[in-house]
Amino acid sequence: MIEKLVHINRVSKTVKGGKRFGFAALVVVGDGKGRAGFGHGKAREVPEAISKATAAAKKAMIRVPLRDGRTLHHDGLGHFGAGRVTVRTAPAGTGIIAGGPMRAIFESLGVADVVTKSVGTSNPYNMIRATFEALKEQTSPRSVAQRRGKKVADLLGRGGASATEAEAQAEAITE
Repeated sequence: MIEKLVHINRVSKTVKGGKRFGFAALVVVGDGKGRAGFGHGKAREVPEAISKATAAAKKAMIRVPLRDGRTLHHDGLGHFGAGRVTVRTAPAGTGIIAGGPMRAIFESLGVADVVTKSVGTSNPYNMIRATFEALKEQTSPRSVAQRRGKKVADLLGRGGASATEAEAQAEAITE
């Protein structure tokens, strides 16, 4: 499991004898093979908050289909609160072009090539939730073909491409 600490927030409560400090941690967890989740934990001590967040992240993992095990199948949009996120597929060698919290998600997910843009907020909580909204919409050609009762080659038969070319591309995706 790949665990990435994204953000720690210190909050204080004023009481009769002074101030009481508490900590909130935001953690992203992934297996590097297309599964990732995020969690939020609060406690009086930092290590305890991180362990709570990690446990929550492991509980809330989602599976994201990846093309060739390195990028997304199609572009996606996600938003949560004021956070708006665009995720795009990228050719091999591009790398992870993403900022802060989104980079942690894609590294733990196992994505090697992706281009992203965050608009609206830099709040890590909202950015992560928006990114997961975009990732939940990702589908693979195999699942679409199964749902529609067709072959993958029929779906990928692009205009002008011969049937054998489409068949070869479908084989490459199913591997």
